[in-house]
Amino acid sequence: MKHIRETEKTVLITEDDPGILDVLQIVFSRQGFRVLAFSDGAAILRNEFEKPDIFLIDKQLSGVDGLDICRYLKSNEETRHIPVIILSASPHVYNIAMAAGADNFIEKPFSNKEVLELVNRYL
Repeated sequence: MKHIRETEKTVLITEDDPGILDVLQIVFSRQGFRVLAFSDGAAILRNEFEKPDIFLIDKQLSGVDGLDICRYLKSNEETRHIPVIILSASPHVYNIAMAAGADNFIEKPFSNKEVLELVNRYL
């Protein structure tokens, strides 16, 4: 059964692992979110994206560090108010993610329920 929101929220996911990206797209779509998906951070750094309600950004992207994207978003007047959640397989990233301006951090592997609850906490 699809959960229908009063106003459709948009989540922008930047994840270079196609399997994880596919799963996150399915999970959020089934919950009534609009999903914008990117396999790298280049479009974000060029401001070629539609502003979402929340960002989910993998720390370890090919080409650019997810923390650099987070710093960029948090230093930009138009996006600094949008929550950013950093995804990483390393638990040691938490403190540097917070220092980069992230609103929260989730360690891989994570459960679908866990990531949904965290995102919903910010929306």
